[in-house]
Amino acid sequence: MFAMHLIFIPLQEHALQELRRVLPEPGVVSTDPDELWGYAQSVYTQLPGRPHSIVVHARSTDDVVKVVNISRRFLVPIVPCSGGTSLEGNLSAPESPSICIDLSGMDCILEINEADADVVLQPGVTWTRLNEILKEKNIPLFFPLDPAPSAAIGGMIATGCSGTNAVRYGTARAEWILNVTVVLPSGEVIKTRQRARKSSAGFDLTKLFIGSEGTLGIITEATIRLAPLLPTRVAVVQFPDVRQATEAVCDFMTQIDRGVRVHATECAELLDSVLMKGLNMASPDEGWSEKDTLFLKFQGSPSAIHETSEVVKTVCGKHGGTGYRLAHGETEAEKLWDLRRHAFLHAAALRPGARGWAMDVCVPVSKLPDLIYAAKEDITALNMIAPIGGHIGDGNFHALVLYQGAEEMNLVEEITSRIVHKAIALGGTCTGEHGVGTRKRHFLPIELGQGTVNVMTSIKRTIDPHNLFNPGKLYPDGHA
Repeated sequence: MFAMHLIFIPLQEHALQELRRVLPEPGVVSTDPDELWGYAQSVYTQLPGRPHSIVVHARSTDDVVKVVNISRRFLVPIVPCSGGTSLEGNLSAPESPSICIDLSGMDCILEINEADADVVLQPGVTWTRLNEILKEKNIPLFFPLDPAPSAAIGGMIATGCSGTNAVRYGTARAEWILNVTVVLPSGEVIKTRQRARKSSAGFDLTKLFIGSEGTLGIITEATIRLAPLLPTRVAVVQFPDVRQATEAVCDFMTQIDRGVRVHATECAELLDSVLMKGLNMASPDEGWSEKDTLFLKFQGSPSAIHETSEVVKTVCGKHGGTGYRLAHGETEAEKLWDLRRHAFLHAAALRPGARGWAMDVCVPVSKLPDLIYAAKEDITALNMIAPIGGHIGDGNFHALVLYQGAEEMNLVEEITSRIVHKAIALGGTCTGEHGVGTRKRHFLPIELGQGTVNVMTSIKRTIDPHNLFNPGKLYPDGHA
């Protein structure tokens, strides 16, 4: 299959020659087989990869424009890549020869506007590096969206990402992205709006590109908001079963939202008993009880944290929660949160040699106990190992199904389909934060309705009439 990708039809050969002419610096345009395979798929996904024909390492918006113009001239599809952490096949090549445009080298922070709490930066900057630089400069601000540590801003925006902080700070679809600079399939460069915190001028084109997965334009610059850096505390509490754990979260989030106490909850994360078992197997010295466990993070003033913690402790106790523990000091808090941060890596110990298939559904928080309980029943009925964890404070959870071989892969797809259909029936979504990519396109008409999909398709065909930008992603078959 790979050899076939290197046999260019004349148009693609001409495209390669033209790319090397307009971007002559050594290493910028590559057809090296090892490098092409490196961009075939994300290291975070188990989906099969397909290499692109050419990789271009862009350094500027002008570079991207040059690549897009050649793509359009020779009708060669183009797929953008920034951090390369996609889980849903967003980076894979189409069946025809294609160009992957690597944006990771566009990693400059262009402006830090401390007084306005925003920053202008390129798409290759990772959120972790941004926050490290803010800390080094003693700027008491941070960017709160926290997916995979190596996720870069371009892909985070294009996927509509979130992370553990979503309970307090929401997702990329909230107001964190003020504007984006985008190269369209026509080669035109647009900026979606100014840097002002609010505007009622015209369409909100910024949000059009958030979650568009590189199918409408290539993001080359963004202005993003920052949040105040506040003190945090971490707490842990365990439950006899997953339903009680999720019901406790629904209960205390409702009480806090109604103003019973100051709202200081930043994160509400679940590691089920199976995942806790994997943690113990990977790190025997930890010695955790293998129960469904909540990892909580509170943020705010000491009094706000104390009051919120007391509410949470009381509510969890009513739902069977035991061993409530509020970390004392940064060292203990960081140690506890590391367990949550690396939990799914420990899951590999549950079945050595197996591969992992991650699911990502989200429902209204009140429906989450029913969905997780039903998901565990489906997993047990099919005799599979699938630890569950997730951001249950906002109704989002992940099941990591461990499998071996093609026969079990069929079971994985059956489990995924069952859980997604149940989530949609409960008013939820097939993807809370990972995006659609190639894996979930067929669920969109069920979730959104055919009329909505038709509108999405009309926008795609208007902006990208030749379907050159990341084809085969997001839109169901026959809709782009």
